[in-house]
Amino acid sequence: MTYRYIGKSGLRVSPICMGTMTFGTQCDEREAFKIMDKAYDAGVNFYDTAELYPVPPSADKAGITEEIVGRWLKTKPRESIILATKVAGAANGWFVPPIRHGLTAIDSFHIERAIEGSLKKLGTDYIDLYQMHWPDSVVPIEESLKAFDRLVQSGKVRYVGTSNDTAYGTTKALMTSEFNNNCRFESIQNNFSLLNRRFLDELANMAKKEKISLLPYSPLAGGVLSGKYNQANISSGRFSDYINSSNKRLRVMADRFMNERTLSSTQKYLTIAQEHDLNPVTMAIAWSKQFDFVASTIIGATTHEQLDASLAAMDLELSADILQACDRVHNEILYPMG
Repeated sequence: MTYRYIGKSGLRVSPICMGTMTFGTQCDEREAFKIMDKAYDAGVNFYDTAELYPVPPSADKAGITEEIVGRWLKTKPRESIILATKVAGAANGWFVPPIRHGLTAIDSFHIERAIEGSLKKLGTDYIDLYQMHWPDSVVPIEESLKAFDRLVQSGKVRYVGTSNDTAYGTTKALMTSEFNNNCRFESIQNNFSLLNRRFLDELANMAKKEKISLLPYSPLAGGVLSGKYNQANISSGRFSDYINSSNKRLRVMADRFMNERTLSSTQKYLTIAQEHDLNPVTMAIAWSKQFDFVASTIIGATTHEQLDASLAAMDLELSADILQACDRVHNEILYPMG
């Protein structure tokens, strides 16, 4: 296995990262342990969680995932794990987090409250990569970075990163860090898949120039690229639940991921996978990690059996023919997720 460094940091990670957002809702603790054990035994040393998990977020369940990961962490040598978690983003945007009474912000107060909570739930005295779950459009990035820097100086955090960020926002943060001599964002965790190539428009160039690593999440576009939603009368799956939800945000999300254009694109990708004797899950994950600005692709699972196809992508490099065929699908149906 070829391990990769995140940004300019000393974090050397497996090309696959085990995501945990299903732990505590879609799968119980026993199954979560099986999933993490299987990933660990396969060589995965990178695990990603968040103070808000599991999803969909709710006030009564927020933090359960970190607690599960923390109990599992005690079964492994701590220094063999690169552990990432996130502080909830600001409540002034697209979503109000159901924690701290819906008043979250990326300011000193909330960053310090969040890290203390995560350290306690995870049962560790340090986090390897601490990420801003999404940006704050009100609090100046200077304040946020100073707070993150204090965590690094105190030893509670080794490195910091951002998520769901823009080219402008990330570049501004990097420039601010350099000017004020604070710690810098070493990673950016954004949605990136065969169905969502938006990162390639501007962010990819920024990532390469500034040496900040992408940690793609949702490489299967929420499971759509597995092909399960292309089958008739599918009742299981996250978006099958979301599409009928009373929560407007969940219905909008389901429509973005699962619509006529995404399903048409997926059918074409399924054909490519079949022609090259590949599991479509394996192909989609391999595609997402096959870029020089990617450090590690985040996968998810609700059962340990699901990991087989995902882990098969660990050392797989897609041929030029497959990559070109995938590009033709994208050019035929541009930006199916909008």
